[in-house]
Amino acid sequence: MSLDVRPGTDPLDAYLAFDAAAPQRGSIPAEASIESAFDGAADGTHDRIAASVRALRPELVALATDLYENPEIGFQEVYSSGRIADLLAAQGIDVQRGAFGLDTAFRATVGEGDAHFAIIAEYDALPEVGHACGHNIIAAQAVGAFLAARDHLAPGGGRLSIIGTPAEEGGAGKELIIRAGGFDDVDAAAMVHPGGGTSVSPVYGGGTSGVRRVRVTYRGRAAHAALSPYLGLNALDAVVTAYQGVAQLRQHILPVDRIHGIITDGGAAANVVPERAAAEFLIRSTEVATLNALTQRVVDILEAAALSTGTTAELDVDFEPPYLPLRPNVELNKRWATALTRQRRSVPVRPAVVRQGGPSTDMGNVSQFIPAIHPALGLGAASDVLPHNAAFADATVRPPAFDALVDGAIGLAATALDYLADEGLQAAVSDEFVATGGRYRWGDE
Repeated sequence: MSLDVRPGTDPLDAYLAFDAAAPQRGSIPAEASIESAFDGAADGTHDRIAASVRALRPELVALATDLYENPEIGFQEVYSSGRIADLLAAQGIDVQRGAFGLDTAFRATVGEGDAHFAIIAEYDALPEVGHACGHNIIAAQAVGAFLAARDHLAPGGGRLSIIGTPAEEGGAGKELIIRAGGFDDVDAAAMVHPGGGTSVSPVYGGGTSGVRRVRVTYRGRAAHAALSPYLGLNALDAVVTAYQGVAQLRQHILPVDRIHGIITDGGAAANVVPERAAAEFLIRSTEVATLNALTQRVVDILEAAALSTGTTAELDVDFEPPYLPLRPNVELNKRWATALTRQRRSVPVRPAVVRQGGPSTDMGNVSQFIPAIHPALGLGAASDVLPHNAAFADATVRPPAFDALVDGAIGLAATALDYLADEGLQAAVSDEFVATGGRYRWGDE
């Protein structure tokens, strides 16, 4: 099968273009400061935001703890989304539940005016290890930021939304919301992710990758493995050939690329030539063009394995919506960093480096569609306690994490109101977004 990379783009060209831009693309500028050059909201607004969030601390801590104790995986966050919506409603907010055609999504909007800023909430957990990615903290931060910003939003000073997005850990809830038009009228968005340290990068010390998923099922012909193996067509051989082909590809991919996979079906009995075998692969890269190019190379290998074994290959490409690479907006990140330093939290300035590959998030899809940020906020856990580990889930309900929750909510609220109050900042955010590629939505090629 032939996959579209981008119109007129050859897979090799995409890789060569990446190499040519390697010293600059995705780099974080080496700056003496990451302070914003814009005024933002009126004097005293940040102090009032901080007071409002701190007054909400008991409710926010209770929410984060409740979600920790009642984890729900993607698209099953019935209790979690309802708990958040109930808290907002108790604060006088009109909440649209089951928004965008998704049972566990929600949206609430306050204010009026042309500019529109969205604060993003996540609340799905991981199987077995619960809130080991800290989405309970993300949700509570978002609620605190939204309520505090609501309280200090100037009349006619713009619109502010909180958007509840299910299934970040698998299922791409944000991409489904984009497809439903949920971000069509939003100008910029932000969320903050808990992690091992604080950084304007979404992952402390690194970045994110886009990811595409491919399943392949090989169909052969069963035969007695001892009596008449010559009558068989071995589907397991096709899977093994495909897996080895992908392994050989790995030495010829970009340093930021990743491919990993598993064999999900290898046959039913050792004395029967397998007539069916299957595998699943995840393909990651830090640019849309190289992600698509690498996916095409993997698909070619999977099809070649069928040809070499006499089997047939059934491919399911993008059985979940792709997660796109994150494109963080520097001007928005500067506002967040400025607000966070006011809370006496250090936001490290990192030297210019070529972006490294990393995990994936559907916030990347949002950042390709509108200007967005996804910085990291340390929870004060031990250096070896990192996300997707049960110990990290436990760290989210300890006092240092609750302190970070409050500071993160203050930073988010300040960023939102700074953006809505400052037309110069809005223009700079928009100009940067256009200069770095403009609006891109999966499937728009």
